[in-house]
Amino acid sequence: MESYNERVEKLKEKINDADYILIGAGAGLSTAAGVEYAGKRFTDNFPEFIEKYGFQDMYSSMFYPFKSSEERWAYFAKHVFVNNIGMERTDLYKRLFNIVKDKDYFVITTNTDDQFLKSGFDENRFFRTQGTYSKIQCSKACHNKLYDDEELILEMIEETDEDLKIPSELVPKCPVCGEEMDLNLRKDSYFVEDHSGMSKIKIMSILEKKH
Repeated sequence: MESYNERVEKLKEKINDADYILIGAGAGLSTAAGVEYAGKRFTDNFPEFIEKYGFQDMYSSMFYPFKSSEERWAYFAKHVFVNNIGMERTDLYKRLFNIVKDKDYFVITTNTDDQFLKSGFDENRFFRTQGTYSKIQCSKACHNKLYDDEELILEMIEETDEDLKIPSELVPKCPVCGEEMDLNLRKDSYFVEDHSGMSKIKIMSILEKKH
């Protein structure tokens, strides 16, 4: 049976010899990079939410039935900051980029933390199948457009009161239909894909080059 080091060396050879690299990445890659949704990282960042709601981790807390939009956005603003806009690129993703940066690569990822983007990967060369924390959309998908949320998220965090609520005027409303906005996450039939929805065509184009 091959040793771990032997398998790594074989993988390096295959990458070096490859004309095209297709990367598939899920939660395990970010967990390996230190982006954990439980444990110390969770308890250090969410003590007030743990005390008020009894949250156990950052995953199950996403499904909590908040009583108001003001409460819901107060939590998700912190969640988005910790797991995307306030997080620097990690060493693991940087090393992965350095391995493939000179190759004709494409990334398909379910991760919403944008670590690929932060680490130097070309935004036109990856498809975020589950969306991203860095964008918001109309909750009813009345139009096919995504909006950057960093400025809004930072303001929500700044204005969150001691009851863990944001001011009502900060709850984002769709500029087209007036419905509440939502994070761009694939969780229902209203998920919006913008230009990244063309990624399936891009993938086929890349694979066809090989032939």
